[in-house]
Amino acid sequence: MNRIEICRPIQPNHIRHALFDFDGTISLIREGWQSVMTAVMVETLRETPTRETVAELTAAVTDLIERTTGQQTIYQMIALRGEVEKRGGTPADPLTYKHEYLRRLNEHIHGRIAALKAGDTPPESLMVRGATDFLRALTERGVACYLASGTDEPFVRDEASALGVADFFTGIYGAQDDFRNFSKRMVIEKIMAEHDLHGSQFVAFGDGVVEIEETKAVGGIAVGVASDERTRAGIDPQKRRRLIAVGADAIIPDFSGRSELLSLLGLSVG
Repeated sequence: MNRIEICRPIQPNHIRHALFDFDGTISLIREGWQSVMTAVMVETLRETPTRETVAELTAAVTDLIERTTGQQTIYQMIALRGEVEKRGGTPADPLTYKHEYLRRLNEHIHGRIAALKAGDTPPESLMVRGATDFLRALTERGVACYLASGTDEPFVRDEASALGVADFFTGIYGAQDDFRNFSKRMVIEKIMAEHDLHGSQFVAFGDGVVEIEETKAVGGIAVGVASDERTRAGIDPQKRRRLIAVGADAIIPDFSGRSELLSLLGLSVG
C-alpha cells in the first residue's frame, strides 16, 4: 500500500541529516492544543469593541493559528496582540497571553504526561504511528536527526524523554525565554553550514508551515506529516492542504510506511 503522496519530484543526494518537528509530527501529548489556543484568543478578542460574532472570531483565529503553526508560541501571542489592537482593544503583554494559554494547556495534558511517566500509558499511544521505528531506522543508517519545536525547550526535552525518543536526536531545540535566540530557520541554517550541506542532502519532516517553508528556502526536501492527531489514522485534510500550499514535496499520514520512506530518501530498505 502506497502511504506517500508525491507532490513534487524528489531527488535525494546522499542524505545524512534530518530535522523533525515535535508536536503533531512525533508527539501527540499536546493533541488538542489548537482548541485551547483558539479558546484563549476568542475570549480575548471578545473583550474588544468588535461587533464580530463568536463564529467570525473563531474563523479569524483559526486562520491565524494555521498560518503560524510551527512558530514559537510567543509569536502567536504577538499576533494576538495585533488582532486586539486592530479591533480597538487595549492589548496585554504577549507573555500574559502565553502564560494563560500554557496554564490551560497544562490542565489539558498533565494527566497524559503523568500516566506516561508512571508507565500507565504506553508511549506509542501518544505518538504519531511508526515514529520510533523510523527514527531508529534513520540513525542505524548514519543519518543525524535533530528536533526543533516552537514549544519551550524544557518541555520538549522532558516530553521527548518521556516518550523514549530523546536519544535518537543529535540536537534538540525549542523556544527560548529570549525568543530572538531561536527559530527553526536558525536551526536549519546552522545544520546546513556546520556540515556544508547543499539542497537535497537535507530533509525535514513536519506538520507545520514553518519547517516546510524554511526547508524549501534552502533547497532541502520537505515531507509534510498531515497526521490526524485525534484518531492516529489517516490524513488530516486541512493539514494536507496547508502543507502542499507552502511547498511540501511529499505528504504522509504518519511513519508507518517506513520502507517506502527510506526508499524515497535513497536509503537502504533492508
